[in-house]
Amino acid sequence: MMWIKGFSRTRSDRGVLASTGWRRRMNRRAVWGWMFFDWASQPFHTLIITFIFAPYFVASAAETPARGQELWGYAVAAGAAIVAVMAPILGAAADAAGPRRPWLLFFSLAYIVGSAGLWLAAPGADPLPVLVFFVIGLVGVELATVLTNSLLPLLGPREEVGRVSGSGWAMGYWGGLVSLVLVLGFMVPAPGGEATLLGLAPVFGLDPAEGEGARATGPLTALWYVVFMVPFFLWTPDAPRAAAARGATSAALGGLGRTIRALPKKRSLFAFLLSSMLYRDALAGLYAFGGIYAAGVLGWGAFQLGVFGIVAAFTGAVGAWIGGRWDRRDGPKPVILASIVALALVSCATVATGRDEVFFIALEEGSSLPSIVFYVCGAVIGAAGGMLQASSRTMLTLQADAERMGEAFGLYALAGKATSFLAPFLIAVATGLSDSQRVGVTPVILLFLGGLLLMRRVSADGRT
Repeated sequence: MMWIKGFSRTRSDRGVLASTGWRRRMNRRAVWGWMFFDWASQPFHTLIITFIFAPYFVASAAETPARGQELWGYAVAAGAAIVAVMAPILGAAADAAGPRRPWLLFFSLAYIVGSAGLWLAAPGADPLPVLVFFVIGLVGVELATVLTNSLLPLLGPREEVGRVSGSGWAMGYWGGLVSLVLVLGFMVPAPGGEATLLGLAPVFGLDPAEGEGARATGPLTALWYVVFMVPFFLWTPDAPRAAAARGATSAALGGLGRTIRALPKKRSLFAFLLSSMLYRDALAGLYAFGGIYAAGVLGWGAFQLGVFGIVAAFTGAVGAWIGGRWDRRDGPKPVILASIVALALVSCATVATGRDEVFFIALEEGSSLPSIVFYVCGAVIGAAGGMLQASSRTMLTLQADAERMGEAFGLYALAGKATSFLAPFLIAVATGLSDSQRVGVTPVILLFLGGLLLMRRVSADGRT
């Protein structure tokens, strides 16, 4: 990553930085500090939402896995709805005030408290308090992401943003991978045994019968964030305070209203927000329910899910890194289109795979082929998902006004969350109606296809 050492800026780049108050030349440490947010926050997605805690909660909080999946789906939908309402308001207010750090500290605290509270999810405990803590943590991490993403265009010239974004996302995946290896190596025992992946007893006397290994991922995630956000706060400069003006926040919120009303006239930006609304919702559905699906349909335990997570995190890091360089060469649009196609196809393959069948072809009982296919699907989801998310935030920087990036990423979060309840809600409804986890996840395929069709209407440079 020697390219991070410095950036040569064009006249237009210097003008953007000057107009936003960022007159200091960003250095290598500033970029690394910004990327550490991805490293610090990723375990919530890897450990809590996808591979360890969510499958444990589903298995222990309800009488059947299908019912547990339904409850979890409604919780994810509730958190997404709150983010959808708050994100654009937060972005506009942050633009008006200037500094992001006070807001970031507040939502970081929510993230830490919500994550730590997941320890309460003992077997047979009332699931409601656990779900409330989960929603608090989810809202905290999502809104903190809005604030840090809004700093992305200020880290270097326009032509380098894609590579910065891809490298940051790759760093996040590495953080998720390392945290997952730690959990499997020291906290969660392998199936049918009492030893972890490293052949050790769970640390601190964690009792597998009480689900303490999975429950401890909540406090671990909180501690991880506290430790690894230090470089961000030490190395990445905050935006300067805006000139004091009475009613600046009200004016910014009024500007947000005008921006929303004018969106249909900005055809490329509008199409991109609509497209991302669908495909990011579908991807979130895959992440949120992939581990739950494997646990219920294939009968995987925490150990197999952890190995699956290692595969997906590794390919996600590699995919985001490669995607960042592809993005720099050809722009973000072809990266996004290819990623959506790959994710739609792998979703079809996942639905067609059961405990004793692959692509709806029956196999001998006990065949390992379904697990192999699912590991391959996880690798593709990781790689394509990493590319898609990194290039999506690059695409927004090409579509939006450089002087209102907080508002832009607030709208981006709104687009991602306004219907982000849709995938978990549709999965919950489809699962409840069919009493089948396989049928329950089919809505993500339609969401990917809808996003693909809309993405074809997006201008590569955001000029239409």
